[in-house]
Amino acid sequence: MFKPTPNPPEAETDHQTPPDSASPYENPHTKKFHEAAERALDYYLNTEGIKASSRSPSTMFIINPDFDAETLLVHACESLASANVMAGDLAGTLEGPSRNALLGIAQIIMLGELAVNRALDRLDPPA
Repeated sequence: MFKPTPNPPEAETDHQTPPDSASPYENPHTKKFHEAAERALDYYLNTEGIKASSRSPSTMFIINPDFDAETLLVHACESLASANVMAGDLAGTLEGPSRNALLGIAQIIMLGELAVNRALDRLDPPA
């Protein structure tokens, strides 16, 4: 089969591509492009400015940083137990797929409560 153009096509003399071993900074246009790309990457990906900012957390819902791990786990266990009871009570008023979905959520809450209880047992084993 005859092709009207050579394979691969010959490059025009104006727009010849530089050889692979040439530096991208030899051409002033590519140097400017690379500098602009570096500035854009530094602007969007540079995390030094983020780390340097002094961001203080909101004090509306703050947990006392002096609490020990056991106290935090006890409160988490009580919160999960309360959520499990509320989900179970609400599931009793529903029927069909909504009830099944809420019972599944209650089971996930119960599994979280079991995990917290196990962590508490490891901190202070029962006598």
